[in-house]
Amino acid sequence: MGIVNERQKLIAQISPPWLYLITNRQAFSSPQIQLEMIAEAARAGCQFIQIREKDLSARELYEFTCAAIAAARPHGAKILVNDRLDVALAAQADGVHLRVDSLTAERVRAVVRDSGFLIGVSTHSLAEAEAAKNHGADFMVCGPVFETPSKLQYGEPLGLESFARICAAIDLPVLALGGISRENFPQVFSQGAAGIAGIDLFQNRDALASSIKMMLSSKIQPQD
Repeated sequence: MGIVNERQKLIAQISPPWLYLITNRQAFSSPQIQLEMIAEAARAGCQFIQIREKDLSARELYEFTCAAIAAARPHGAKILVNDRLDVALAAQADGVHLRVDSLTAERVRAVVRDSGFLIGVSTHSLAEAEAAKNHGADFMVCGPVFETPSKLQYGEPLGLESFARICAAIDLPVLALGGISRENFPQVFSQGAAGIAGIDLFQNRDALASSIKMMLSSKIQPQD
């Protein structure tokens, strides 16, 4: 119970909206540019960075994660590693982000005794969101909300109505993913999203800091 209370306290200290940058170093001419953008995003107020570099070996992923921690942590951002609990622990990251078909948060929690270690889970339906909550996730990323080419394997987008039902049913932070842009992000906030996760949303270096500050200044609106 003490560990749960410590995590709840940690999460409560992070005011919404949550911004969750998902890395894709291959979109840039060098990994160093991604690291520089991680630092810039954290400096602008982005609270979470997910290291999602599936092509890297364990050693390479560890080294990239350590570099990302060095770039982001001085500015208060938390680093989570996509699915690789071993790398997250070795690098002393702030948490892990699990696929819906990966280990459950409950199994991860049985291994990790750090009271501040965060566990996020990717979900694509109300049933998956409920399962993630029941297994002890701290928060979840849910989508795709809007149509986006990178998420076609998950079928049709949820749409705002289905996304709103998930937010209303789950008493954990639910972050919107999929097709989120500078133009449409207020729509997911109005449906109960605690924040936004994305890759493309955080790849325009010229607009990165201004986009983050604009989204952070938005108010989370209650659902009708």
